[in-house]
Amino acid sequence: MTSTLTAETLTAVDRCDRCGAQAYVRVTLPAGGELLFCAHHGREYTPKLRELDADIVDEYSKLDDQQPTPAATAGIES
Repeated sequence: MTSTLTAETLTAVDRCDRCGAQAYVRVTLPAGGELLFCAHHGREYTPKLRELDADIVDEYSKLDDQQPTPAATAGIES
């Protein structure tokens, strides 16, 4: 029997290894090991990580899916 490892979807508890913000990018290095990055640091480090042939899974689309909460828009007039 062959099993395939799949990375779980990133959640709000997954934090950027660089700054601690919510992670949206999971990087698996060719030599082993995993890194998590926020959208900002993911964009910053992706070019170099691609050069290293790292496996990069980005979930930036989650940022587009987020709707503002009433608390986030309180006090803003249209």
